[in-house]
Amino acid sequence: MSIWKRIALALKALSQGESLSTVFEKLKSPPERSVAFTIAVISLGAKMAKADGQVTRDEVKAFRKIFHIDRQDEANAAKVFNLARQDVAGYTVYAGRIQRMFGHRNQILYDLLEGLFAIAVADGVYHDNEDEFLRNVATIFGITKNEFIRIRDRFKPFESMDPYLILGVSRDTPLEKIKEVYRNSVRETHPDIMMARGIPMEAHKLAEQKLKDLNNAWEEIQRIH
Repeated sequence: MSIWKRIALALKALSQGESLSTVFEKLKSPPERSVAFTIAVISLGAKMAKADGQVTRDEVKAFRKIFHIDRQDEANAAKVFNLARQDVAGYTVYAGRIQRMFGHRNQILYDLLEGLFAIAVADGVYHDNEDEFLRNVATIFGITKNEFIRIRDRFKPFESMDPYLILGVSRDTPLEKIKEVYRNSVRETHPDIMMARGIPMEAHKLAEQKLKDLNNAWEEIQRIH
């Protein structure tokens, strides 16, 4: 059964009167955690698009940059998006539910924030209201200011990335230590590791982009040294 069909079952429960909190609670354990992750990204992405005032084609396309969606599954993905846009609950309520489901400072919350950044910059612009939205979500997730900046600078369009910031090290960190951080980061970005913590196979593009950024940062640091 594809993840989108499993999402359809979750949506059916919502349509029958179950709250989003109850549905998330049922999805908190593997393998259904991947369903919860997907719903979380799409739901918060829809809230962010609403906060931005309009849903552009680029923002919709951004979901395809994160998730592989077969044509026959498009309707179920759209249902999640529209449900979140129409829900009167604010995005901070959604973010709080998600944080409680996955746990404070869980690595999957960092993955989720990266997915939201990919959506935010899909139109080539990073708006102030998107920055405020993502800062607030990061705070609810327990992500520190410095960690937020490190993630944001990977995604901000038209700006060169600081390789040291990407790896989360200072410029005076010994090269051998940087190498260790790089290897650990690559290990955490391996598709098998990401799937084990709840990132669906359909979202493998997130891992591919992050791995590319890590490799580029390490290569640039070696060149500098």
